[in-house]
Amino acid sequence: MLRVISLLSFAVIVVVVLLWATGALNGVAAWAADWQRDVQTSMARGLRALRAGEPGALLALLTICFSYGFFHAVGPGHGKVLIGGYSLASKATMWRMSLVALLSSLAQGLSAILLVFAGVLVLNLTRQQMVGLAEDWFADASYAAIALIGLYLLLRGARKLLRVKKNQAHDHDNHHDHHDHDHHAGHSHCHECGHAHAPDLHDVEAAGSWRELLVLIAGVAIRPCTGALFLLVLTWQMGLVWQGIFGVVAMALGTASVTIVTALVAVGLRGGLLAGLLEGGGTLAVRAVPLLEIAAGLMVMLVALGLLGVV
Repeated sequence: MLRVISLLSFAVIVVVVLLWATGALNGVAAWAADWQRDVQTSMARGLRALRAGEPGALLALLTICFSYGFFHAVGPGHGKVLIGGYSLASKATMWRMSLVALLSSLAQGLSAILLVFAGVLVLNLTRQQMVGLAEDWFADASYAAIALIGLYLLLRGARKLLRVKKNQAHDHDNHHDHHDHDHHAGHSHCHECGHAHAPDLHDVEAAGSWRELLVLIAGVAIRPCTGALFLLVLTWQMGLVWQGIFGVVAMALGTASVTIVTALVAVGLRGGLLAGLLEGGGTLAVRAVPLLEIAAGLMVMLVALGLLGVV
């Protein structure tokens, strides 16, 4: 099963890389942006229909909001890179990373709700001012947080790689004068003394603590979606507050539908790759884990720094 998931994940990544290399990915991003604008226009019409009390208007609005979230996530974004990179670097399961992808999208919607309510009720901000806050301040804060997460993954992977190399260099060399060792492929424990002379796959893999995952969610959620701000301000002005909140939740679920797929692809690729390496000997898999972590951390950090305009 892991082989099938890995092959499918690898195929998806190859397609994305080919699209990027040929410039076709820019066309996909432009297509998604055009759809976002069209959906935003439909959203305004849906709100007018909702205020007029037309039958089925709320369901139509929620469908439009879900579509907006989906097309927003299909375009370039920091959330997919962070979720995908962490999924590739961590031992976290598909279920856990899918939950993280869902919660990060919902948290991003919640940050939009909090900003609008605080802006309208406390700070008396206009929609343009709230969008300015989201784009000029919160976006940079989010990108900086994501860059730090990438740096953390890179350094953690580098430490693990150094530890693996150091321990494997001395593996059993200093113990042959005392007793013989009986080894099997993929095992790092001596059957005579019971000591672990080198780290095994379990030692170097990190499942991802909930503290790390909460930081991950916060990194995505800091920057509220501008489409959610647009919707909430309009519904506030029309007296459709709760309908606006439901619309933001639908928007977040649309975004989550893409980030969840990203997490599944990354986890599947990692699992399939490590399963294949384990067949060739545990040493290969043990070395691959920190290398994956370094590569994922570097990718996340470079993308975040690029969004900040640093690189």
